[in-house]
Order: sequence, then C-alpha cells, then structure tokens
Amino acid sequence: MEESKAVSFMRLLSDESTVSTLSSDSCEYYQTEIFDQLPSIQASRPEQDKHGFLEAYDTYQDVPETGDRLSSGQLSRGPKDKGSMQPFKHLAMCIQGKRDARERRKMEICNISFWESWKQSESIRRKRVWAHMRDAVSGLVLWKKSLHTIEGKFGVGVKAYFVFLRYLVFLNLIHCALIGGFILGPTAFYGWGNNRGLLKFGGNDSVLDFFLGSGFLDRSPVFYGFYTRGSLNLPCLNTPLLYLAGILTILFLSLVMVVHRTIVGYKHTWMLGKRYSMNVSYKIFCGWDFTIQDLAAATLKRSFIRNDLKLFLEEQSFSLRAAQRTLGQKIRLYLLRFILNLLVLFVLGGAFYLIYFSTKKSLMISTGHHELVSLLLQYLPPFTITIVNLVLPHIFRKISSFEDYSFTTQVNVTLLRSIFLKLASLGIYLLFVFTTSPDQKCHENQFGREMYKLSIFNFLATFCNEFLLNYPRKLLQEKYPASLPARLSGKQRFLIPFNVLDLVYSQTVSWVGVYYCPLLPLIGTVMLLATFYIKKFSIMRCCVAEQRMFRGSNSSVLFHFMLLLGLLMAATMLGFNLYNFKQENTTSSCGPFRNSDTIFNVTGVCVNSLPGAAQTAVRYLTSEAFALPLILAEIIILTSYVSRGQANQKAIERLKDILVLSSSDKRFLVKQHATLLKHKNNANRVHHATVNEEALRSS
Repeated sequence: MEESKAVSFMRLLSDESTVSTLSSDSCEYYQTEIFDQLPSIQASRPEQDKHGFLEAYDTYQDVPETGDRLSSGQLSRGPKDKGSMQPFKHLAMCIQGKRDARERRKMEICNISFWESWKQSESIRRKRVWAHMRDAVSGLVLWKKSLHTIEGKFGVGVKAYFVFLRYLVFLNLIHCALIGGFILGPTAFYGWGNNRGLLKFGGNDSVLDFFLGSGFLDRSPVFYGFYTRGSLNLPCLNTPLLYLAGILTILFLSLVMVVHRTIVGYKHTWMLGKRYSMNVSYKIFCGWDFTIQDLAAATLKRSFIRNDLKLFLEEQSFSLRAAQRTLGQKIRLYLLRFILNLLVLFVLGGAFYLIYFSTKKSLMISTGHHELVSLLLQYLPPFTITIVNLVLPHIFRKISSFEDYSFTTQVNVTLLRSIFLKLASLGIYLLFVFTTSPDQKCHENQFGREMYKLSIFNFLATFCNEFLLNYPRKLLQEKYPASLPARLSGKQRFLIPFNVLDLVYSQTVSWVGVYYCPLLPLIGTVMLLATFYIKKFSIMRCCVAEQRMFRGSNSSVLFHFMLLLGLLMAATMLGFNLYNFKQENTTSSCGPFRNSDTIFNVTGVCVNSLPGAAQTAVRYLTSEAFALPLILAEIIILTSYVSRGQANQKAIERLKDILVLSSSDKRFLVKQHATLLKHKNNANRVHHATVNEEALRSS
C-alpha cells in the first residue's frame, strides 16, 4: 500500500541546479501528496520508476545548504547565459525581481576582475548603441506610417500586400544598381561614341513609339540593340562579358533573396504549426499599449485587437464546423471539389487557346494598316492576356466559395489557380514569340519590345481600373445611394489575391525581359512607386474593410513562393531562347554579341586565356563529372536539414505538451486552493456556531 502511494518522480539534475537558491526545506514540496496528484505527474507516471526519484532526491540532499555556499564564497547566481545580461526592461519579472537581479549583478561585478567588468559594461553599451541605431533606421523605412494606418483599418492581410510591394521596390532598385555598374557604366565610358548619333528624335518618330517601343525608343539604351562591344576589349574584361555577368548577377541575387524570404516565412509558419492558437486572454488583458496618447493611434490599436479576435473566431468556427462533418457529407464535399476542379481545367484550356489565337493574329497581321490600327493589333496579345487575367480570377474566387474552405484557404487556392493562369498564359505567349521568328533586323529588340508592351499595358490597366472604374463607382454610391446601379454594384473591397497576382506578373515580366530590355527594372520601379500611391488612394477612398479576416503570415509565404515560380520561369525562358539560338546557329545583328560573337564564344575565349590550372578547374566545374559529387553534396545537406527539422518538430511538440500540462497543473492547484479555503471557511463557521451554542447554554 505504501509503495502505491510512493512518489514516482524523476528530477534531472544539472550544474545549474546544484547551485539553486532553494533550501532543503523547500524540497519537501516534492514529497507532498498534492504534487503526486498533479496532471503532469499523472501523465508521466507510466514512464518513470521509483528508483529514479529516490536517487535524484538523495543526490539533491547531498548539495550544501545555501548558507554554507554563501559562507564559502559560492554565490547563487542561477544559470549564466546571455539572457542574464539583458536590459531589465526586457526581463519578464516584477519590480522587486528586477531590483533583486540588479543587486545580484552588482555582486557579480564585485567578484570579477577589472577586465571582465570592462568587457561587460562595453557589451551593454554596444547593445544600447545598436538598439538606438535600429530604432533610427526603422523610422526611415519607406511608407511605415502609411502601412501602420492601412493595417489598423483593413487588417494584416492587406498590409501584407503593401509590404510585398515595398519589397519588390527595393529588389528592383538593387537591379537598377547592378545594371548601372555592369552595363550602363562600361557603355558610357567605352562605347558611347558609337551610339551618340542614335539618340536623336527623328522625323519618323512619334508619341506612339513610347507605347510600342519602336522608333526613338528602339534606338535608346532601353533595349538590347543599343549596346556595342566598345573599346573595352580584353579577353576576360569586355562589354559582352560584363553584360552577361550583370544579367546573371541579377537573376542569381533575386533567387537568393526570394528563397531567403520564402524560407524565413515558411519557418515561422511551420513553427506555429496546425496547433497554433492565439492567446485570447493575452490579447484582451495585455494587448493594449498604455503609452498611447493620441486618439488616432488608440483607434488604430483598437482596430488591431478587433481584427485579431475576428480572425481567431472565424478560424475556430470553421474548425468546429469541419470537425462535425459526417462521412456522407465529406464524400459529397470531395465529389463537389473534384467536379469544380474539372471546371477550372476547362476554363484554363479555353483561356490558353484564346491567348494563342490572339498572339498568332497579332504576329501575322502587322503591316499595311493605319498607325492606330497597327497599334491595336500589336497590343492585341497584351489586351487578351489582361482581360483573361482580370476575368478568370473572379470566376476562380466564386468557385472556391462553393468548396467549403476556410477564408484563408479560399484566398490561397484562388492565388494558386490564378498564378498558374498568369504564368502559363505568359509562357504560352513567350513561347509563341520565341518560336515564330519573323525576318527582322534585331530579334532581341523584338523580344524586348514585347516585354515592354506587357509592362506598360499592365500598368495602364491598373490605372484605368482604379480611376475609370472603381472611383466613379464610389462617387455614384455616395451621390446616388438609392439608385439601381449603386445598389447592384455593392460595396468595394480590396481583393488581395488579384492585386498580388498583378505584382507577381509584372515582376515576372521584368525578369523575363531584363536581358532584352536592360532598363526594364528602372521602368518597373517607377511603375511600382506609382502603383503604391494608386492602390493607397483606392483602398482609403473607395474600399471598405473585409468582414472576414485571414492570417497574413501564411499568405505572405505564398506571395514569395509565387514570386519564386515567376523567377524560375524567367530563367527557363531565357535559357530556352539562348539554347534555341545556338541550335539554329543564328548570330545576332545587334547588341554586344553581334556578328560572330555569341555567349558561348565570348566565354570560351575568356577561359582559353586563363592559366592552365584555372582552365582545368573551370572545365571540370562545367563538366558532367562534377555533377555527381554536387548532387551527392546536395542530398547530404538536404538530408541533414530534414533530420534537423524533424528533431526540432518533435522538440516543439514536447514543449507544447509541457505548456499544456503546466496549464493543467495551475488549474488543478487553483482548484485545490479554492477547495481548501472552502473547507477552512466551513470549519470556521462550524467552530463559531459551536462557540455560540456553548455561550448560549452557559448563559
């Protein structure tokens, strides 16, 4: 009987635990019956034995008393880690605890040498300087106040779109700097004299050239044909190699940055996992910032908390409804989703055929017409692609509403289908342009013009949609709210999937065309800056907040993943076009690789001019023999990361279980405490009643 009541608890000891400030009397807690009744101990009982606890307890009793340690000079400081030197305002403890911690730090400083004390003080001072610098730099972040206002009024999902747009602006600015250093700089110093006469506005040039990319614009630095070899003609340092190095650097740097953002966002989402639950009590009781003194800031903060709670309640409601589905309901739901996905495939097939037909008509019928008719025919493929990309995402959005997904999943499914539509339509158009090679003087300039027209038309479509459609619609609703068109149009909401798709599409076009139109990133930067203010005006003036919220962290990962798909598509298209030129043995008549110069010839000349050992190393790195060890190294690295991820996932699950058990222990202790107080109050009442009865009898 006694063995069954014995405490089967194992307490793991470490170096830090041997210097704990607890006295031996406090260890009696581990032998109490209430400790044995804790939910965490009850859950871990099957995995423990009696001997583990006895040995651990005996080991603990052998530790010297606190007074002995203090008298012998051993000061109990707790674990020594980097967190012990954090500023006191970052420590999660009460005022008295911070005072005690300050006293302990003073005693630690007294017991260390002058050199150690100086290093600690310098470390603290350095951290403060870095903190002030970070605060100063964060205050200079582009559109910080605007994003703060948008988040308060429309939620974190809409803010994620504008943060994504700002990221693309910075990315394109980096591209512009690389183009200026690798392409424009050498051309300005070593090849400007050959092209000086081209930068003149001739009699045949017109304003329409700025929309078509022809005439004066075709002879400008915007397109590939403007750049020549120039006087810089060293074997491994010449204009063609710098041009190629600039383009490859842009693509490689974009790959690194996009992959990094995607991995960081995915790591955050993965760490949260499916069991993530917002701490509602923290949001309600501790979410308010009591340093706010401005009424507008207080309103925004209240909107933040309200949007978070709405998102949490929406997710909990859907999870409860999904858990209550019967087997028949699940079968009917999966069958409905299968039929709707078939419908999506049929719609995509029809859209692709329409894009193919319009591109074929545009390329085959391009001469013998009036200038305005020729302009419309040349813009027929971009117009068709824009109409398809404008209409079909709304159809996908309606279809996803019938599939009974959560709102966040609906947004992500619509994004995936729409990005497949946009990238596939762009790929079909480019593939048709690449394979259909009309007899023109400079093929590269033709490809650059097509990308230029796609970028210009996409921006014009955004401008016209906001100022010629949404804004007049809002004015109509304000002036004539009871009219039939105003009631039929309904309230305008900022549709995040469609706006994100426009950004991904424009950036993909920029990556595809940067080889043939080097100034396309600069044009894209200007368009993105204008797009931000257009969208900000539209959302603040014309839109209302979405009634259903969705989690922006998951969608932010999806934004960057779609951007990664666009980058991979751009690299594939560029490689396909260069490989196609090599197979057909065609040489360019313009640009830095004109006449007999090609990418492969120029790089071959550079490699042949290197020393023998360098040539051998370069040829080995570009041969098939190097592919096998490279693949093996990638497999080993991926295997190690997967193993670490699985181990971290198990550790996270264990920590989550510990948190759950800790909460259960607290609830159990509070319940026991309430029970003891109740018994004590009852005993006091009985005692007082007995005393009163005895007093009455005696009287």
